[in-house]
Amino acid sequence: MKVKLIQIGKTDLSFIVDAIEYYHKKIVRYHPFEVLTIPDIKNRKSLNELQQKKAEADLILKHLQSSDYIVLLDENGHSMNSVQFSDFIQNSMIQSIKQLVFIIGGPYGFDEEIYRIASSKIALSKMTFSHQLVRVIFAEQLYRANTIIKGEPYHHV
Repeated sequence: MKVKLIQIGKTDLSFIVDAIEYYHKKIVRYHPFEVLTIPDIKNRKSLNELQQKKAEADLILKHLQSSDYIVLLDENGHSMNSVQFSDFIQNSMIQSIKQLVFIIGGPYGFDEEIYRIASSKIALSKMTFSHQLVRVIFAEQLYRANTIIKGEPYHHV
């Protein structure tokens, strides 16, 4: 199974870039992992919230396949702990999902079209994090999930 993370806007903080690269190197030991960054919308300040979400959705949709299992990282999604998340990843592998796609939306969240095609929504926390920080938190949790699945000592109960 391949895991893909789609995110809106580049990361301009070097410590976040370094952290994502650190976890990326660890995750690819377990399965293919791709991070796709969709550039920020041009002239986004001239767009209202709905227009911006629609423009982001159009760009996201270009990178999805009909067979993808799409998971939105969304504050209103299902909360789970790290073990439950590892179970989710493992079950996705067992179900022979070819590509598991996680999406981090833009500053206003997702367009309704993205919500319609999503298979699932997961909340990383009840707290609100910057979109750049969410990238690191997600990467760390994906790495942790893989170590739990393999019974490695990274995760302590």
